[in-house]
Amino acid sequence: MKENVRHVSLWATMAAVVCVTTMVWKVNRRKRRTCKTDDTGYEALIGNTPMVRLGKLSKILKREIYVKMESMNPGGTGKDRAAFSMILDAESSGRLPKGGGGIVVEGTSGSTGISLASLCNTRGHSCVIVMPDDQAVEKQELLRHLGANVEVVHTAAISNPKHYVNTARRHAIELCSEGKSAFFTNQFENKANFEAHYSTTGPEIWLQTNKKIDCFVMSSGTGGTISGVGTFLKEQNEHVEVVLVDPPGSSLFNKIKHGVAYTSEQKERGLRRHRYDTIAEGIGLDRVTHNMSLGLINNAIDDAIFVSDQEAVNMAHWLLRYEGFFVGSSSAMNIVGAVKCAKSLNEGSVIVTVFCDSGQRHITRFWNETFINTRGLSWPEKMDCESLIESLHS
Repeated sequence: MKENVRHVSLWATMAAVVCVTTMVWKVNRRKRRTCKTDDTGYEALIGNTPMVRLGKLSKILKREIYVKMESMNPGGTGKDRAAFSMILDAESSGRLPKGGGGIVVEGTSGSTGISLASLCNTRGHSCVIVMPDDQAVEKQELLRHLGANVEVVHTAAISNPKHYVNTARRHAIELCSEGKSAFFTNQFENKANFEAHYSTTGPEIWLQTNKKIDCFVMSSGTGGTISGVGTFLKEQNEHVEVVLVDPPGSSLFNKIKHGVAYTSEQKERGLRRHRYDTIAEGIGLDRVTHNMSLGLINNAIDDAIFVSDQEAVNMAHWLLRYEGFFVGSSSAMNIVGAVKCAKSLNEGSVIVTVFCDSGQRHITRFWNETFINTRGLSWPEKMDCESLIESLHS
């Protein structure tokens, strides 16, 4: 009888240990994947976004095309991850006061500003956003509704002191000189941007594909997403191919292909003038940011693909008509990149890309027929499903 009691006690102890170990493993795994400090409010919804298969596109290409739905973060953009990471880093290092009372300043084309403004509301900070005038006006309006102080400046090259990033930096310095707790987020150079995608987006993609991914395709704004995700995926499997998607006027394509960050538009129009060469918003640069350099140093980016504005417009209309997704310009370019990459991969290969945001933020430009026509582009008519894809895939 005593021996039976001892056996029961032993099994009970073992079961308890297993239970506790499993609970700890699950908690730690969740912390590693989300990097959250709590499970309440806006922050609790950041990350762990779903991944969906584009059924019609996959069938035509005979490759599996998956999309990471970063547009389903609470701010409607994957920039929520970087914004949260940068604010947390600033609070923990003392550059922003914990508990609120600071001023977050950033130069952004819109999406990062929307995320920062939302997070400032929940964390008790003020938000100052400087953005260029070549972005959809609905982004400006949304930022103001979120409570941000918005300044719109003329579009200029980064070498120009009036560039939106340089203007934001100057505002932060002036606020600090007045004794205020101002923090210039500096998303292009802030490593916390890279870390957000290395520690959350990358691991999520790896697990959601059951550790079977052949290619990750992504455009670059700050460089944080492609560098962070690419670095993580390469550490899991060095054979995963990571490909940059680049729009007209950007020098990143040549940087990846030839090692030189240069494009012909720079010679034609001068470095101190911004190049109005693409309708894509928030992607493409004339320089290598710190976040992008981390991907290059880690050998995390294998190749680059050029995507034209017309290809992006056509793809956006195709996605809406045949897959039901209403996407913005960068998301459309990502899908074009995925289609072009598919031809170099074996049938059945798994290709992952990202939906950055919804087309709802691009109504006055990318989804405006008049605007498209004034840029010398064609507004797509009803397109044959297979012929469009074949033209990109050939």
